[in-house]
Amino acid sequence: MFAQMKDDIRAVFERDPAARSVLEVVMTYSGLHAIWGHRIAHKLWKAKWYTLARVVSQVTRFFTGIEIHPGARIGRGLFIDHGMGVVIGETCEIGDNVTIYQGVTLGGTGKEKGKRHPTIGNDVIIATGAKVLGSFKIGDNSKIGAGAVVLQEVPPNSTVVGIKARIVIQDGKRVKHDLDHVNMPDPVADSIRLMQKEIDQLRKELELLREDKKNHGHSTD
Repeated sequence: MFAQMKDDIRAVFERDPAARSVLEVVMTYSGLHAIWGHRIAHKLWKAKWYTLARVVSQVTRFFTGIEIHPGARIGRGLFIDHGMGVVIGETCEIGDNVTIYQGVTLGGTGKEKGKRHPTIGNDVIIATGAKVLGSFKIGDNSKIGAGAVVLQEVPPNSTVVGIKARIVIQDGKRVKHDLDHVNMPDPVADSIRLMQKEIDQLRKELELLREDKKNHGHSTD
């Protein structure tokens, strides 16, 4: 456990240039406190002290703003930077040397049983506000962009962005996408154009009927 704590402190110094001293990091980094609180809760969870584990988890959440279910499995060197609002689900598995920023959710997509949360590989970076939802894997050395919503597996060495998230870089090469957003199909606009066409046609027919009625009226007189 002390070896893990040293790895956690090392991760802070490696990835946060604002870290000045071990004392400062130990005393003031809420992400570190959340991880250590989880390590205690997880041991209680594995020992089947489920209620006590949840109590420890909730107390940690109260003081840090970071919610990690005691059932989640976390590797060495996790760094949660400015972690307010981070949520990590029960069946989530996180590898070594992962970086998570504020507002990230590693969650499920429903009430399914069993494995329902993501598996995060080694050396993954998950940026601010990203949501990774479902039981699939984020491959090693991948990056999840800020605000991305990831709903399916991400291969190793990939960068994904957007809602729904798509791969933009894989194995160091940019992935080509069709970026023609001007000529994309728009079913709503198509429906409106069709309705307008029908209205114009009805107007023409109505004008013809009026003209016909007017002409017949004059001939009667």
